[in-house]
Amino acid sequence: MIIHNRIAGLDIGDKHPVRTMGVINLSSESFYKGSVTSPEPDSVLEKAWKMIDEGADIIDIGARSTWPLAPVISIEEEKTRIKSALKDIADNISVPISIDTMYHDIADVALSCGADIINDVSGLVNDPKMIDTAIGHDCPVIVMATDRVPGDPIGTDAIIGSLERIITDAEGKGIRPENLIIDPAIGKWVSEKQPMHDFETIDNMARLRVLGKPVLAAISRKSCIGELLDKPATERLYGSLAATAIAVRNGAHIIRTHDVAETIDTIRIAEAIKRRPLVVGKSGFEVELVDMGIQKPDDAVRYMQTIGVTAAGSAVMKNKTRTIMLHVKNITTTEALIIKQEMLARGGDAALPRDAVSHETEHVDTIIIGTVLQVGRLVTKLKGQARNLPVIANMIQQVLDNADNVDARYKS
Repeated sequence: MIIHNRIAGLDIGDKHPVRTMGVINLSSESFYKGSVTSPEPDSVLEKAWKMIDEGADIIDIGARSTWPLAPVISIEEEKTRIKSALKDIADNISVPISIDTMYHDIADVALSCGADIINDVSGLVNDPKMIDTAIGHDCPVIVMATDRVPGDPIGTDAIIGSLERIITDAEGKGIRPENLIIDPAIGKWVSEKQPMHDFETIDNMARLRVLGKPVLAAISRKSCIGELLDKPATERLYGSLAATAIAVRNGAHIIRTHDVAETIDTIRIAEAIKRRPLVVGKSGFEVELVDMGIQKPDDAVRYMQTIGVTAAGSAVMKNKTRTIMLHVKNITTTEALIIKQEMLARGGDAALPRDAVSHETEHVDTIIIGTVLQVGRLVTKLKGQARNLPVIANMIQQVLDNADNVDARYKS
């Protein structure tokens, strides 16, 4: 699917430049003190103008630190900071303003003072009235993956499931589908979350495409970068830029950052390297190559359901949707030929060197090619065979299991 939304007058999606959201932080409680700006209108306006001059497409203003270890402030204090900061701002800048808050009354005040977008890190979970506020103002909403507390889903599968539930609930209650932007919750939002979980999310960001919404990546100076590099927030710029390039390459449509100028340079290079969606349209017909983001059978299920395929039908087909290649090394020629025969019987194949066919060598490598379903059936068959084939079957199964294991793929 081609993702496209027009948000607060700004085109966002696959066919548009990746947008940059500059962070104006009014909270002295923030984990990154270098980002803090006085809530006085002149200070906020000066900071906004600087970011816009550097190329920011959106200005994100927050008056309460969402850092889990930050001291808690009252809603009244948050409201006071927001009202002071927004005074005269909306009439003096040329880009949309988003308000970073989890509370409907703060959002309502900000939207009434000229803000355009709600950025809710609780994914509309913290304050049930936030949905009514969003509907009342008919404004775009950025929703972060959340089940009980902000950012608590761990791993891409959990993040997709959380965002899918949030989208279904929000749209079911009346938020227009085109008003939703999704955020996969990068950062140490809960103590159980480790840097490898964030790295997996960034690496698998293309999988979020099955949800059909623009993706915002808030990577700037986050804890995963600090823990890996063993550096404080003030020294995480280069790490942030490296992660940003990968996020853009993997499909992020908006990058939220404290460092606008440096981030824009990074985005432009990453965009130039990134593949474009392949779509051909003519005479009312359209053909799209669906290869971006369909990395697991469950992703294909979600994609099929977007065109109305039933849950039962998509479940039957899901393991047919992903082709895998496995390199099996140093097996006997006989074992390689058996594997090839078994794969051919299931509609797949296995590539062998010429010497294997003529039995001129004792041990060979083979490359198995097939769908998840075909390889799974091969494993079942080989477990009942002679020679070393049961051992090989168990090794193939372990590789397939490790493909979905965060520790196996990302833990250093």
